[in-house]
Amino acid sequence: MKVIPTAIPDVLIIEPKVFGDERGFFYESFNARDFQKTTGLDVQFVQDNHSKSAKNVLRGLHYQIQYPQGKLVRVIAGEVFDVAVDLRKASPTFGKWVGFTLSAKSKRMAWIPPGFAHGFSVTSETAEFLYKTTDYWYPEFERCLLWNDPVLAIAWPLTTPPTLAKKDAEGKHLADADCYE
Repeated sequence: MKVIPTAIPDVLIIEPKVFGDERGFFYESFNARDFQKTTGLDVQFVQDNHSKSAKNVLRGLHYQIQYPQGKLVRVIAGEVFDVAVDLRKASPTFGKWVGFTLSAKSKRMAWIPPGFAHGFSVTSETAEFLYKTTDYWYPEFERCLLWNDPVLAIAWPLTTPPTLAKKDAEGKHLADADCYE
């Protein structure tokens, strides 16, 4: 496994070692010992989630103000533009975002630490997205940052307005959002 840094040091791209030949491919999508050794992070995942979305769907930017979740995310079909926004007030990168492409073809994953809002937009016809979380989902603590907040100025690769859930369309601007101390 190879770790690729991003512009926000706590957000990591993880590239697994893939073994492939004419029959197909094999790789370990997660190994706790190797993850800890390579990233220096000792995390325990408690929940796995799987979503499928059509082209131009934008999900996010989600976070939990209590019981914050670290997420190990990957795409197993299609391609997405993935985004993490730092909501930790004491962080030197507070209010900054980082975005990158994740795809089934590349098999890359991303580590989104607790304290970040997370979202993605689907750039292929469909995409299946998997994520492991370090804490459970608590709907009463879920928050949503507005995907198109002009202060954030996220450069989503959209050619038309995205398809959004009601909660995502009604997300809060960074200035009004609950953030982490």
